[in-house]
Amino acid sequence: MASWVLVSPFTSEAMRRFVVRNLCGALLVTGLLVGCAESFDATRLGVPVSMGRAVGDTAQGVPFSVKKSSLHAVWGLFTLSQASVEKALAGQLIGGKAVTDVRIKVKSRWTDLLVTALTVGLLIPRTVTIEGIVRDTTPP
Repeated sequence: MASWVLVSPFTSEAMRRFVVRNLCGALLVTGLLVGCAESFDATRLGVPVSMGRAVGDTAQGVPFSVKKSSLHAVWGLFTLSQASVEKALAGQLIGGKAVTDVRIKVKSRWTDLLVTALTVGLLIPRTVTIEGIVRDTTPP
């Protein structure tokens, strides 16, 4: 009498590779479809702010650089805390001053990437650097 044995095409090793491959693919597609959006508004600062200067104008004033952080959740779908331009520049804008040559850089430092990896994208910190030049607008 012959006995029939059902042989599965999915061995435990093949099943593990199948799951890992599909999980990596799903994470890649999710990473491409979602992201952290930042918007910065300088209209409520109460002082003149410009992203650049007039052609031929030299950079006069005191340069500054301020680092703040923002935190996003669930692969960037929700913003838990956002870097504020008002708070970052509050100490720079005392008196009759203006800000020119403003540059805003949003980066992920290695510690930000570590937190993102450890939480599997549920928490995503970003480092925001605001740079520029503070100019005195009072007449000499």
